[in-house]
Amino acid sequence: MDQLEDEWSIRRMVVTMVPLLAGLSILQMLSGSVLESFEDILLETPSLLILVPVQIGTAGNLGSIMCSRLSTQLHLGTFEFSPRNDNVQSNSLAIFGLGFTVFTLVGVAAWAIGRVLGGTLSLVEVMTISLVSGMLLCAFVVVLSLVSVYSSYRLGYNPDDTTIPVVTNIADITGVLILFGVVSIVL
Repeated sequence: MDQLEDEWSIRRMVVTMVPLLAGLSILQMLSGSVLESFEDILLETPSLLILVPVQIGTAGNLGSIMCSRLSTQLHLGTFEFSPRNDNVQSNSLAIFGLGFTVFTLVGVAAWAIGRVLGGTLSLVEVMTISLVSGMLLCAFVVVLSLVSVYSSYRLGYNPDDTTIPVVTNIADITGVLILFGVVSIVL
């Protein structure tokens, strides 16, 4: 009982989260600087301007879902850090299925809104950018979520407290890099 009270104490949460959130805030500033370096491309192509926040937000949301499900399994004692774990496989497949659905819809919407705003990208270009970067983000988020939950547990932290902020913040900067990596290949 004392271990549970110690884990759930306000002091432990503050000592754990304040340095973590400070570090993640710095990471967000770096993410903003990276995004700013692509400002010219974004202003020239309205479809990409629409894709950026949605892609990044969706990756963070998918990561949050994955971390939450894995953390719950960990607390229930059913989590096994193995690629052969049926729960890990089904959760990963669900993330990819949800990601494919969302990134398809986002691609069509970004193209349509971009056309209304005077954009010149074709539907194929926008869909390729949206789906390829989205599926790469899904793969990254699945791996990052697994590593984050496992590492948090092994280091003695509650994954419910630490993993979602870590995954969403790292997915933000990685999402920008992946999106513009795909843009540089497609365009």
